[in-house]
Amino acid sequence: MLAAVTRYSPQVRLLLATTFILTLARAITLPYLVVYLAENFTLDISGIGLVIGGALIVASLLSLYGGYLIDTLRSYTVIIVSTLVFALAFVAAVISRELSLFFISLVLINLALAVVDIAAKAGFCALLPVEERAEVFSIKYTLSNVAYAVGPFVGVALVLFDSHLPFLLSAALGLVTCLCYRRWGERSARAVPDGAAPSGFASVGVQLLKDRRLICFTLGGALSAVVFGQFTAYLSQYLVVTSSASEAAHYISYLVATNAITVIALQYVIGRRINSRQLMPWLLAGMALFLAGLLGFSVADSLLVWCLAMLVFTLGEIIVIPAEYMFIDSIAPEHLRGVYYGAQNLSNLGAALGPVICGFALAHLVPVATFYLLIGSVLLAALFYYLGARPGSGQVDQALA
Repeated sequence: MLAAVTRYSPQVRLLLATTFILTLARAITLPYLVVYLAENFTLDISGIGLVIGGALIVASLLSLYGGYLIDTLRSYTVIIVSTLVFALAFVAAVISRELSLFFISLVLINLALAVVDIAAKAGFCALLPVEERAEVFSIKYTLSNVAYAVGPFVGVALVLFDSHLPFLLSAALGLVTCLCYRRWGERSARAVPDGAAPSGFASVGVQLLKDRRLICFTLGGALSAVVFGQFTAYLSQYLVVTSSASEAAHYISYLVATNAITVIALQYVIGRRINSRQLMPWLLAGMALFLAGLLGFSVADSLLVWCLAMLVFTLGEIIVIPAEYMFIDSIAPEHLRGVYYGAQNLSNLGAALGPVICGFALAHLVPVATFYLLIGSVLLAALFYYLGARPGSGQVDQALA
């Protein structure tokens, strides 16, 4: 993977580094966020979930407009402003004494990270030929998982010295990234050529609603994200109900490690082989692996079986995420890549719904019904992917054949 990175242009490497550092900064605060909210704002577990989940939902909705800004302004300007907002939002989170201010800070952190992520995807498409994009998407996703594997350990270590240090380090990383991009970022690239009048956000929204493929794949992505977006949350819920809190924590630590190791070891190896001309077979293979993993969870009776099911489940995640990126790349008009990736980012709404759906199932149905509901979500996702891949335009149809 490192050899592949060195082959890319400095601008591609800078985009990879920018998304990695910001993701690392976000991951540093993750393990302490729940404790921080409980200690500083005396929230119960449901209130904490509402704050964290609500911030993610609001940021996901706003990121659609962020994608529009990437298409209408210089990407350089959007990234500079977003990284600066990212840094300042962490500072605001530290000094916040009101829950409303802390919530706004969380929204801004998630929104800035989402906008930079969208800008990076659009940048990869502008800077690389089609045949190299699957590889760079896989590298980006691998680096994100490395950040989420390393960041929490850094955050836990910093909390031993001061509870504010994780937020301050994250703010510093955001500021350093802003300064680096200001120095080395590409300043001239514009999605809308000079002299051309950009379309208004409302007219762009109407165009998105008319794109059947985008709607189908956005719905498919949201239903997929219900399954893999926050799997640790619903697996923790299930294990707490079916065993004990201590055993659930023990199992989850092994499952998270299995997921992280599998992604880091195999994401680049598998992801780079995803062919933009055969996206639908790849997506169906990913869906099949999700189904196998969920069935494994439903019958697991030992830690070994849980870990094997997680291995299979993670293989599906490794395939589906870059394949979705490639699909959006194949249908997005050149001047609307940002807003198309912003629409894809709405799949985070599915990730926020996952723990809610599973909580309902655990409260009102037999525990194993949780996995049956998730299997239903996978099947619906596959259906929407299929509907989105139905014949419509020649070039895209060949990509999905």
